[in-house]
This record gives sequence, C-alpha cells and structure tokens, in this order.
Amino acid sequence: MPHPQSSEHTCLSESSTCHPSDPIPKEPIMYRRSSTKSEQSPSSSSQSLVYTSGSDNEAPGTPATDPQLNSAVDEKSVEANDRSNDEANFVVPPTTPRKRRASTVLISQSPEDVKRILSPARGAETKEIEKICCGGGCCFLDTLKEDPTTKASLPVVVPPGEAFRSLQLQLGPLSLDSQLHKIVDLPPQTVFFKPLASRAPSVTSTVQQHPPTFVTPHAPYEVFSAKVHHARELTKAGAEKRTYHFDLDVTEYPAESGDVDFVVGGAIGVQAPNSEELIDDIFDLLNIPKYVRDKQIIMNTTTGRWPTIWGDDKPRELVTTRRELLTWCSDVQSYPPTKPLLRLLAEYATAPNEKKILLYLSSAQGQAAFCDLRTGPHITIAQLLSAFPSSQPPLPHLLSVLNTLMPRFYSLSQDPQFSRTGEDDNRRRLIEIAVTVHETPNWRGGPRTGVGSGFLERIARKVQDAEKDGLKATDLDIRVPMFRGLMANPLAREFVTDGPMLLIGAGVGVAPFRGFVQRRLKSANCANKVWVLQGVRDSLLDELYSGEWGVEEAKVKKVVQSRKGEGRYVQEEVRHQADLVWFIINALDGRVFVCGSSKGMGEGVERALVDVAMDKGNLRREEAEKFWAKKKEAGQYIAETW
Repeated sequence: MPHPQSSEHTCLSESSTCHPSDPIPKEPIMYRRSSTKSEQSPSSSSQSLVYTSGSDNEAPGTPATDPQLNSAVDEKSVEANDRSNDEANFVVPPTTPRKRRASTVLISQSPEDVKRILSPARGAETKEIEKICCGGGCCFLDTLKEDPTTKASLPVVVPPGEAFRSLQLQLGPLSLDSQLHKIVDLPPQTVFFKPLASRAPSVTSTVQQHPPTFVTPHAPYEVFSAKVHHARELTKAGAEKRTYHFDLDVTEYPAESGDVDFVVGGAIGVQAPNSEELIDDIFDLLNIPKYVRDKQIIMNTTTGRWPTIWGDDKPRELVTTRRELLTWCSDVQSYPPTKPLLRLLAEYATAPNEKKILLYLSSAQGQAAFCDLRTGPHITIAQLLSAFPSSQPPLPHLLSVLNTLMPRFYSLSQDPQFSRTGEDDNRRRLIEIAVTVHETPNWRGGPRTGVGSGFLERIARKVQDAEKDGLKATDLDIRVPMFRGLMANPLAREFVTDGPMLLIGAGVGVAPFRGFVQRRLKSANCANKVWVLQGVRDSLLDELYSGEWGVEEAKVKKVVQSRKGEGRYVQEEVRHQADLVWFIINALDGRVFVCGSSKGMGEGVERALVDVAMDKGNLRREEAEKFWAKKKEAGQYIAETW
C-alpha cells in the first residue's frame, strides 16, 4: 500500500530489524537480516534486481476521458474504496487533496510542429524576451536540406577505413557544394616552439618515469616519486571489473607547511602519463620525425595555465620536448571532441571530402551529427587523426586546443598512521590504495582503459610478472608519480573518533572504509559502534579486502550481493536496516557515510535514506529530504560519489 503522503514511497516491511510503527530511535539488538520470507523487503523481489518505486513502473496510465455523464456513481464508489483502504493503514490528514484524473492530448513532438502551431497564419505571435544559451547547441541546429539544384554535384565520399566507420556519422545529403554557415572560428594558436641554442647542455630524459618539474601540484612542492612496495589483484578471475591494491612507499615524502600529513579517509593524486604506444601513434599520424620527438626545444605560451596544472594564467617560456608535452601535459583520450578541435582539423585537411565533413561537424547544419559524436563511444585524438588522415595540424596548434592532463585521485584504503613495514633499523612508511580498471572497447576492437587506471594496471602486471620469476616489486624500482591530495576530501574532513557510524559502499567505494574501521578499532569505546554495508556483484569474485579488516567481519560488515544469493542491491539493505540507520543518524555524533558510483548506487541509497526517514520519523517526502539535507550540512550525512 503506497504511503498516503507520497505516491513515490513504498513502506518498509516489518522484520526483526525494522519496525515502521516504532519511530523512536534505539540501538537495534540484531544487525543481521532474517531469512524468513515474511521479512523480505517488497523491493527485493526475485523478478527484478533493481529497486523501483511504485510511481516509476507501476503507476497506471492516464485514462481516456469518457464523454458520457454516468460516471458520478462510479467515481463515488472508487473514492469510497480508496478512503477505506487508506484508513485501514494510515491516518490521512484532512487537508490532503485527492488527485484529480485528467486526460492529455499530444499536440507537438518536434520543432516543426511548434512552428506550425505558432505560425502567423494561425494568428499566433511570439516575442523573444532574452536570448540565453543553454549550452546544448540548440541555437546552432539547422538541418541540412537537400537542394534539387545540386543533385548533379558530386556527393561527399566518406574516407575509407575502420577509424572513420567507428565514428558512425550521419551526413545526410551533404555534398561538396553544400552551403554551410555558423561555422565556428578557427581557434587561436597559443603554443609556439623555437629551437634551443646549440650550446645548451643536454639533459637525460626521464619522460617515462617522472613528469617534468613544471608539472607541479602546488608550489614549491613537486610531484613525489613513490616507490611501489607491492601490488596485487583483489578481484578473482571472472569478475566484471578488475581491482588492484597498491602499497606505496612514502617514507621520504617531504614535509609541508603546517605539518600536513596523510589522514584516514584522505586521498592522493596520481599524475599518470599517457601510454607510450598512444603517443608514438599520434607522432606517426602527425608525420613528426623520430629524431625530433625527444629533442629539447623552447616552448612559449601566450596565455593560460597550460602546461602547468594549477599555475597562474600568464605567458610562459619552458625548456621541454615534444614527447614530454604529449605524455604528461595534454589529455588525448578522456574528453569528447570539441568544435574548435574539429575546426582545426578541417583547416589543415588537404582532401576535399575530409575538409567538408569536418566543416560540416563545425557548422549549424552538422549540430545533430556533432552531438551524436560527442555522446557516443569514447573518441581519442589518435582515432580522429586516423579517420581523417589528410589532416596533419602542426603540433603547437594542436596542443593549443587540447585539454590539460589532470591527476587522478584515489582514496586511501587504510589508516596511514599505523602502516609500517620492515625491520626496526629500516622501517618504511606505506600508504595503500585500491584502483578499479574501467574497460571499454576501442575502435580497433581491443580494450580501452582510463588514463590513471590503465597506467596503474600496467605497473601491477609488471609486479605480477616479476613475482612469477622470483623477484620482488622493490627489486624493480617501479615508481608512481603522486602527491598528497589537495582537495578537502569530505570522508576525511567529517571523520570523528566517537559516535556510531554506518559506512555504505559499493565496489571500490568501500576501500576508504577499511581505514575507518582500522582507526575505530584502536579505541575501545568505539569498537562496537561501526557498521559496514558492502555492495558487490558476487562475493566469491569481487568482494574487496575480505578478511583484511582487522576484526571479526561478521560482527561489523554485511555483504550484499546483486548477482548471487538473494540478488539485492545495497540500497535495499539500507531499507531493511531502517532501525540501525535511524538509531545512528539520531545519536550523538552519529555519522552515515556513502561512497561509490553516483549513477546507480549513490542515487539509490539517497532514495532509500529518504524512505527510512519517512517511515521512522513519520515525515512527508519533502520533510524527509530536508531532514537529510540538514544532516548533510551538519556533517552527519556524508556522500562521496563520482
């Protein structure tokens, strides 16, 4: 029966850990979920693994309007039945209005329909009050119509090759004679090269091991070269996503002002480079000779922060190499193509058909195709250069329009204050992180990984191959360029040593909570005041850090499997543990932490928490949402999602 206060709410079922009629917060006696059928959440049906509210999939469609006037009796009988059913379960406030049924008529489903309805011939008038760009490119949309006068002209012949076919462009009636307008301007060149004086001393390149000195996180500190002490895979063979664990040696990390240190729940920034194979591929596509790729040059910029990360917006003059700039400073695979980039490729394309297609994507007529290009599969710079081989823009001009390669941040998966290894005379300080590899197919048919996760996976595989040969990671001297996280990580900022704590995480989002539990266990007063809800697909394949929490895990941790067992998501377990959630959030210094993906898990958990507040606190949906908003402002509800 839906809650009378909200059509989007499903009441919590009664169980040994959840009593909707008892809103008084008290610590639950039992934490584990009972296995009886009468205690199962109505949202955990075996027919669906995804929780859905009644309004999403079960709401009836709008009934057709009956032109006859004989529905008064039926209307009254339906209203009486509804009232009796509601009164049997809840007390409906007398001021709650009853929803009125209505019918709808579709009058428009395209811009052409709107123009037809608002045409002057029908007596309609429109007036533009203020022109505001929404950023979606709507103002550039101008469909390319077929011109009968150009039917004899040559159509645009698409370039051959798998790279162009992978773009899946819909060119319509585009021909070499098509008139295009609103083409974006050619982006200005802000990067310039000039040769270095021959008398300058040569410098040994470390381009594959460490970034250049001007790639600094925050002056005067540079990126630290952390030695990999150990690396291993946390997931088992057959898991949908691979997750790796890394031990990094930070014994010699330089002291910073204010005695800043690594903290539980904190993060580090990894300055990951582009892969060497990808950079060589771009050099080859731009026809840059091998003998100049690593040759030192003087680079001048006219504006912007690039190639630094967070430097001042001012002109620069730096000594560097072309390989350094492409490896450490420009992101060549993470961002979708922009119109300035396509316009630049069009400027230097020598083939007429390629130039026309690139200009079409940069124009008003090609807005729809451009949107499809940006919202489709990931497209790299090498893929675009392969799709339009006649376009070989100068590297300085290309660097002027590429995005800056930014560091990737990873949360610490342990309490950094208690991580040491080695003998007493050679104690080393370690920090631990967990990294999940997100893999998608590329245009060549192989796998494509992220910049940071792909870089760390290559390191992990080197360590694994060395261990097979009887070597240790410390014998290889493998380094990870990193620095202490600069962002105010909410997980670390709101961590407290007292008060009950509920940690909700899915996938690699549970990694920082391992450090929380380790820190809590150091205090005898808090040993029994921490609970973990961990969402996994299959506990046999991808349960992270099983048996490594430093405590009898059955007492503090509940593993929720979405692909095995009962097939439930972590948000469904949040509803089932309503008593526990309500006790913690209303306790002194109580905290509820959520960490994981925002699209599925984060949004689902937030809806589940609202449902708990509605039932346990007897609140309307608006009041429940305000309740959690106030808890977030007070630092009691902390969500770190991505």
